[in-house]
Amino acid sequence: MAHVLLLHGLAGKAAVWDPVAAALPPRFSRTTPELPWHGMADPAWAHRPDPARYVVDSVWSGHDVVVAHSMAANLLIESYADRRVRPRPTVLVCPFYRPEPAGFDWPTISYYLNDFHRTFSEALRVGETARFPEARREWLARSLRDQVGPYGWTRWFETYLRTPFLDLGAVDAPVLVVSGVDDVAARPDDGRALAKALPHGRFELLDGCGHFPMIEQPDRLAALVRDFFDESLELT
Repeated sequence: MAHVLLLHGLAGKAAVWDPVAAALPPRFSRTTPELPWHGMADPAWAHRPDPARYVVDSVWSGHDVVVAHSMAANLLIESYADRRVRPRPTVLVCPFYRPEPAGFDWPTISYYLNDFHRTFSEALRVGETARFPEARREWLARSLRDQVGPYGWTRWFETYLRTPFLDLGAVDAPVLVVSGVDDVAARPDDGRALAKALPHGRFELLDGCGHFPMIEQPDRLAALVRDFFDESLELT
């Protein structure tokens, strides 16, 4: 029996992992915590620096493997690199990464600031709200953006900006990076570059998928997770 920890991203929720968890074999027990930045949560979580502390508190020694999405994936890999959490076999789903500081320019900031709601629009388009009219989904996406607020956005973007400076050599565990070819938030090039920079990184690109593979292709993602963890745990 292996214990897997599943961490959701910014404005997500623990239940986003339900389809993947249901497709995993019984030999994987699981923990899916509700993180402080879930859904329409109180934005006060972002009023203090170091959001990685919430991820550090979520990972304990009994977690054999971890799956983390989006911002949580970044905070997890940062916690590994900073030696605040012991690296273990991990799947990072749609993480953000730039290998060099020069990869960030003003158009990058403008896109992620002014079009921040687009990621939430995608989540609403493929999730349980897909049945809603587009105008209502757009209103909900902007409501989520407003709930996250400037502090939440800043905490997320600071995390992204720190990625070129991470000591990825400290991540001495196998890591599978999964990206969606149609992701409007975390570019597939980000995931590919991160996997290349990790000592034991591997990259998988999912066709016909955006920023939420756990919703769009849960069976395929679950198969990747299962096979990767089976192989990794045999090696460890």
